[in-house]
Amino acid sequence: MGVPSQIIAVLILLFSTAAVLSDAEEPFDVRRHLSTATRYHVSKDISENSFVPSKIGDQCKPIHLNLVARHGTRAPTKKRLKELEAFASRLELLLENVKEKKSSVKKIPAWFWGWKSPWIGKHKGGELISEGENEMYQLGIRTRENFPELFQEDYHPDIYPIKATQVSRASASAVAFGMGLFSDRGSLGPGRHRAFAVISESRASDTMLRFHDCCQNYKSFRKSQEPFVDKLKEPVLNEITQELGTRWGLNFTRQDVSTLWFLCKQEASLLNTTDRACALFSPSEVGLMEWTDDLEVFILKGYAGLVPGSYEMATLRFAHAETLLPFSCLIGLFLDGSGECFHFEIFSVLSWLFSLAVPACKSILRLFLLSFTEFEQILREQPLQLPPKPPQKRTWHGSTVAPFAGNNMLVLHSCPANNSSKYFVQVLHNEHPIPMPGCGNSDFCPFEVFKEKIAAPHLKHNYNDLCSTQPKQSDGVSSMSKLSQIFSWIFPAAADAIPSQKAEL
Repeated sequence: MGVPSQIIAVLILLFSTAAVLSDAEEPFDVRRHLSTATRYHVSKDISENSFVPSKIGDQCKPIHLNLVARHGTRAPTKKRLKELEAFASRLELLLENVKEKKSSVKKIPAWFWGWKSPWIGKHKGGELISEGENEMYQLGIRTRENFPELFQEDYHPDIYPIKATQVSRASASAVAFGMGLFSDRGSLGPGRHRAFAVISESRASDTMLRFHDCCQNYKSFRKSQEPFVDKLKEPVLNEITQELGTRWGLNFTRQDVSTLWFLCKQEASLLNTTDRACALFSPSEVGLMEWTDDLEVFILKGYAGLVPGSYEMATLRFAHAETLLPFSCLIGLFLDGSGECFHFEIFSVLSWLFSLAVPACKSILRLFLLSFTEFEQILREQPLQLPPKPPQKRTWHGSTVAPFAGNNMLVLHSCPANNSSKYFVQVLHNEHPIPMPGCGNSDFCPFEVFKEKIAAPHLKHNYNDLCSTQPKQSDGVSSMSKLSQIFSWIFPAAADAIPSQKAEL
C-alpha cells in the first residue's frame, strides 16, 4: 500500500510544530528507553502525569480480578540470535576496510575488535530467563497482597483459572506467577508450594490470546501497514546512520544501526550493560530510536483488542505484547488529550473496512463514534496524530505500555452502600491505577458506565465473520459488524444483567 506524500508531509508538520517543556533534570538512563524491551522493575513506577487515583471507601470490596499480563523478560529469539551472529561477521568486514584504507582507528570503540555475540553458540531462543521468572513470581506475591479478599479461598481451577498461550515463555510466566500467588498455600518443599493448572489453547486456534496469529485478515492488514511504518522511520534511521558513521569512523548501513540498537536493548535489559552498544548512541539518538520502536508498536499492534471475560474470583491470563497492547487501546489508555491510541485504532479499522469494500462504513462509523467526543477529528476526516517525534513529549511509550511483564488488571468492586452504583470497575496498569477517558478520566468507574461506554460498542458480532478471508455481506447484518466484531470477545453479551459476585469481566 503506497503512502501518499501529503500524509508524510502532514506527519512531519505535526512532529515539528508543538513546543516542548523539558522534563525535570535527572540522570539519563538508557534502560528507561528500550520500548517494549524494557524490564518491568524499571518501568513499573514511571509516571507520565500527576494523576491522583480514586479513593476507594471501606464500603467497597473487590469481588473479581481479571488480569492480562505479558510474559516476563525473555532471551532473544532464534531469528535475532542469527542476526547478531551475522553482525559479528559484518563488523569484522567493516574493521578490515578501515585497515585497508589505512584510516584512523582511534575513533573505533575498543570492544569492536574481536566482538562476538553474547549469545554465540545458542541455537534456540525466546525462552523466559531467570530475571523474567522473578518478575512474574514477585508480581504474583504482590497481587495476593494487594487483593487479599480475592485470594482467601483454597485453590481450585474453577475459582482461579490460569490461562496462557502455547508459547513456552508465556506458560512459564504463568507458572512463575502462580508459584508466587499460591506460595505458602501448599505442602511442596520448603516454600510450601502447591500444584496448579495452566490451560493453553492450540496455537492454531487460540483466538483469544493469539488473535494476531489466527486472524488472517488482521495479519494481512498489519502487513499492508509495514511500508507506511518503514517510510516514517526512514528519515530518522538515515540521520542516525550518518551520525554514527562519522562519530565512530565506520561505514555503517541502516541495517547495521538497527542491529546495534537491538544489541543495545538486549545488553541493557538482559545483561544490565549500558557502556557498549548503548554508548554508541547519544541520549537524543536513543530517544529517536525509541520513538521509531514505539511508532511501529503503535501502528502495527495498537488498534485491535482481545481479552475475554470470566466467572470466578479471578481470571489470570499470560500472553504477549500483541495481546496486551490492543487491550490497553481498547479501554482507552495512554491517550494524549487528542486520543492518540483510540484515534489510530479506529482509523486503522476504518481503512481495513475500505479495503474490504464495505460501502456503508463511513456513515455507520459516525454513529458508533457519537459517544466519544475525542473522535470529532475522525468525524471531520482530518489527519490523525501519531505519537510525536522527540524532543516533543508524548504519553505513548512502549517502555510503559508493554514492558516485559507489563499487565492490565480490571478489578470489579462491590459497593452496596453507594447510592449511585452498587458495582465499580477499577483499572490498573502495571499495578497502578490509571484513568480511562471513557469514564471521565477516572480509574474507578461505575459498572453501568463502563459497560455502556467501553464494553457495549464491542459486543455485537462474531470473530469468524471478522477474520474470514472471504467476508460475507448478508442482508440484515450491519456493515458496522466489521468494526465491532474485532472486540466482541472482550466481554460476554450476557453482561446486560446487574452483576453478581460471578459477574463477567
